[in-house]
Amino acid sequence: MFLAWKEIKYNKLRYILITGVLVLVSYLVFFLSGLANGLEQLNREAVDKWDADGIILTEESDVNLPRSTMNIDDFNGDEVEAHAALGQLNAIASVGELQSNVSIFGIKEDEFIMPEVTEGEPFDAEGEVVADDTLKEEGFGIGDELEISASDEILTITGFTDNARFNAAPVLYTDMNTLQQIRFGEAAESNEGQINGFVVRDDSIADVSTGDDLQMVATSTFIENLPGYTAQNLTLTFMIYFLFIISAVILAIFLYVLTIQKISMFGVMKAQGISSKYLANSVVAQTFMLALAGVIIGFLLTILTGLFLPPAVPVGFNYLMMLLYGMVLVGVSVLGALFSVRTIMKIDPLRAIGG
Repeated sequence: MFLAWKEIKYNKLRYILITGVLVLVSYLVFFLSGLANGLEQLNREAVDKWDADGIILTEESDVNLPRSTMNIDDFNGDEVEAHAALGQLNAIASVGELQSNVSIFGIKEDEFIMPEVTEGEPFDAEGEVVADDTLKEEGFGIGDELEISASDEILTITGFTDNARFNAAPVLYTDMNTLQQIRFGEAAESNEGQINGFVVRDDSIADVSTGDDLQMVATSTFIENLPGYTAQNLTLTFMIYFLFIISAVILAIFLYVLTIQKISMFGVMKAQGISSKYLANSVVAQTFMLALAGVIIGFLLTILTGLFLPPAVPVGFNYLMMLLYGMVLVGVSVLGALFSVRTIMKIDPLRAIGG
């Protein structure tokens, strides 16, 4: 460690450049992890808000809520601890020049998926909605009358709730009758009782009998099948893993070049009786210090960047995951140093000095 630190102090610029590369790689890894986590939450917030164990959909729906169509009488819920009927529709809501893609949830006010209102009042009449508070950030407010695409219905915002986005769209919670009016218009009465699924709370959802043409889907499976959710997460995760490999390769090349340049010096040190193990440990310790410094600075830069990002950027930092990624970055950096260690072990003092 003493030799490693002395060399870093002596060749400051050289090792600052190496640390700078590690800072940039770790900064990118941490930011991508925050982006992956943020996009993940953007898609699943409303589902997590249910705090449910499963959801009942039709077998033909391919685990897709909008494609699932059933009647509210198709499942009585006697076998489960709690269940809630759910209707869902994607639409565009607008007030004047303000416009936003939304997901409308038709629910019953007395069932457990009714959200907690953080501002304003719950809906208690047809045509009233409780909105996700990201709409408030876009400029919508309590009392606004929303025009809904492909419908003559006008919805009034009575309150806001937090953490309620579904497939990246803010959720509007309303009663079943309002959803039917939006969806079917004049044909709403003839389609009364039509819903998209049942949200279920029960410790043993696998044992619940759903009847013909219906299936019980675990909440985790339902989330994984949200459109684009799995593909998006896999893409960002693979990017992070490739950055680990890139980090190890870059550091290995840097250290190998530095080791080649110092072969004669290592030869002299070996001739003086300094063991190969001591020199190898010095390189590993040097790499560890550089990697640790780079990861810490990258982490601090990421947190600092997060403070200045606008709300529209879906970044959410999971500090436990960032800590894990930081440890992996340090680990692969140390592994990259092993190429240099192998070179040091093979140095012949006589040939190195003679060269």
